[in-house]
Amino acid sequence: MAHLPDHYTYPAILQKTGDHYGVYFPDLPGCIATGAAADEAFAAAKEGLALHLWGMEQDGDTIPKPSAVDTLQMKQGDVLCLLDANMFSMRAEMNHRPVKKTLTIPWYLNELAEKHRLNFSQILQSALRDRLSV
Repeated sequence: MAHLPDHYTYPAILQKTGDHYGVYFPDLPGCIATGAAADEAFAAAKEGLALHLWGMEQDGDTIPKPSAVDTLQMKQGDVLCLLDANMFSMRAEMNHRPVKKTLTIPWYLNELAEKHRLNFSQILQSALRDRLSV
């Protein structure tokens, strides 16, 4: 798979419909979100955007370029904003498959860890998350 960007940014349009808010992405048909309040709709849209784009990546679909904001058609009352999809986080969340790693540690650490029935895999994962701040 070709190198994929860690972030995508797309224009989103917020519309009030009755007592709810909806957000849609003109460049991504079918990618919509709703909420009882505008902030809820935007939060759902941000997550939905990343999930939608992840699905497109998985399917091998071409990711469209975002439209220039001055070319978008909007209705009175619509609110335009740019939403960012953090794809690094989304891919990490969706791809939790284990990967086997072989490593070497000093004998005495192995003996102590086994004596205390420590889980090497969990400790390594925790240390890597801490070191990488993820």
